[in-house]
Amino acid sequence: MLKKLKRILIAAAIILAASISAILLINYHIQAYSSKYILDTASLPPTDAILVLGAYAAPDGQPSDMLKDRLDTALEVHAQSQTNFLVSGDHGRTTYDEVNAMKTYLMNAKDIPDQDIFMDHAGFSTYESLYRAKEIFGVNKVVIVTQRYHLMRAIYVARKLGLEAYGVAADKHIYRGIEWYETREIAARNKDFLCVNILQPKPTFLGESIPISGDGRLTNDHIKQ
Repeated sequence: MLKKLKRILIAAAIILAASISAILLINYHIQAYSSKYILDTASLPPTDAILVLGAYAAPDGQPSDMLKDRLDTALEVHAQSQTNFLVSGDHGRTTYDEVNAMKTYLMNAKDIPDQDIFMDHAGFSTYESLYRAKEIFGVNKVVIVTQRYHLMRAIYVARKLGLEAYGVAADKHIYRGIEWYETREIAARNKDFLCVNILQPKPTFLGESIPISGDGRLTNDHIKQ
C-alpha cells in the first residue's frame, strides 16, 4: 500500500512539475514572440486602425487611470497617423459601458470627429476584440494600445488571427494592483494560446460588416450627434 501511494505521489509530482513548466514556457513564448512588435509612436508603420482595448469605466463614464492612459496614448498615436480609432470593450449590459466612455473621452479631449471613432460594443475579451476587429471591422493592419503586460498577449492573439499587428505601451503610471494583473496575465496568456492555436472559438457575437474605412457613427447608440 505504501509503495503504491509513493508511486501515486511521484506521478502527481511529475504531472504538476510538467504542467507548471508548460505554463511558464507558453508565457515566455508569448512574451518573446510579441516584444519585437512593441514600438514607440514615431516608429509605427501605416495601419488601418488604432485599437484601444477596454478597461474599467465608472458609472458616470469616467475612465479608470489605466483606461485613461490607454486613451491618451492612442491620441498620441493619432497625432502621428490620423488613423481611425476602434475602441473595443464591454457593453454587454445597460448598466456598464466601456466603449461610450472611451469615445466620449476621445471626442472631448482632442475634438476627434465622431465619424473617426468606431465602437465595438461586444469586445468582451482580448480574443473577441481582435477577432471582431478583423471579421466585423475589416481591419488588416492595426496598432494596439494597452499596458505592456497586456499588450504582449494582444499582439500575439492578433497575429495568430491573421492581423499585421503592432503595439504601443500605455504605461504612464504605476497602477494599483499591477502585481495581481501581471500574475493573472500568465493564466490569460495560456488560455489565449489555446484559443488561437487549438480551440479557435467564435466570439459571443459577430454580425454585419462595418468597414473601418467608413463612418464611425454607424456604431453609435446613445451618444448625441
